[in-house]
Amino acid sequence: MSPIQTELLCPKLNLFKRGKVREVYDFDDKLLIVATDNISAFDVVLPSLIQGKGILLNQISNFWFNFSSKEIKNHLISTNVCDFPPECQEYKDILEGRSVWVWKTEMIELEAIVRGYLSGSGFRDYKNTGEICGIRLPEGLKESAKLETPIFTPSTKAQEGHDMNIDENELKKSIGEDIVDKVKIISLNLYQKASEYALQRGIIIADTKFEFGILNGEIILIDEILTPDSSRFWPADEYQPGRSQNSYDKQIIRNYLQTLDWDHTYPGPELPDEIIQKTIQKYQEVYQKLRN
Repeated sequence: MSPIQTELLCPKLNLFKRGKVREVYDFDDKLLIVATDNISAFDVVLPSLIQGKGILLNQISNFWFNFSSKEIKNHLISTNVCDFPPECQEYKDILEGRSVWVWKTEMIELEAIVRGYLSGSGFRDYKNTGEICGIRLPEGLKESAKLETPIFTPSTKAQEGHDMNIDENELKKSIGEDIVDKVKIISLNLYQKASEYALQRGIIIADTKFEFGILNGEIILIDEILTPDSSRFWPADEYQPGRSQNSYDKQIIRNYLQTLDWDHTYPGPELPDEIIQKTIQKYQEVYQKLRN
């Protein structure tokens, strides 16, 4: 069992920000984003590493950036460490496979969530109100039901704590109608194309989130896209509405944690080796299926 990574991977570089599972370093108008092997659940970074997770998630995200590049520009400059600035080369062995060199953008403060199936917080909201983010859905839908058409259900982007689902019209008041409308069209289009591609390879993308920034006045894709950490991936051959689904993402870890007497506050419990191995195997399976 590996302990949580607490020290910075590139301590001599200028840290821009440190998230739950990634480190971002500042280079004026560019950023270096490094995916760690840390894993979070219920907004808590757990005290166990998932060895190889950062590399796999980075590769999955880069695959989708390339897949979507004809639809919309993204922040990628290079995925080749040799193209990174000289001061990064000291960390070449660390950065290989788990890092990207990107443009710094003006972040659009929203999580662009698209749902094709009824699950998670969306299903909870539906049970309580019959709606998700102000969108009225048909009565009688079961958990994991496929929606007639995918829906755009944005959330606010919280700097701390949980993101909050928000009505699209409310979001337009704070961000602007034109930006929200453009992000919605782009997000729904990307989800449709990606979900069709994945389904042909045995993966249902139940929902996902995109993040966007503005560079030279143009909206572009940033952050990560369509990874098991930012999406719900289900095995298509096991899909059955009316229940929760087996998953290719870190649901294995969430399910394990739900069996424990833990209040979802820091510090989280350590993960057994068996759970760690099952989790990394799921990430590997997704990567292989998508590339076939």
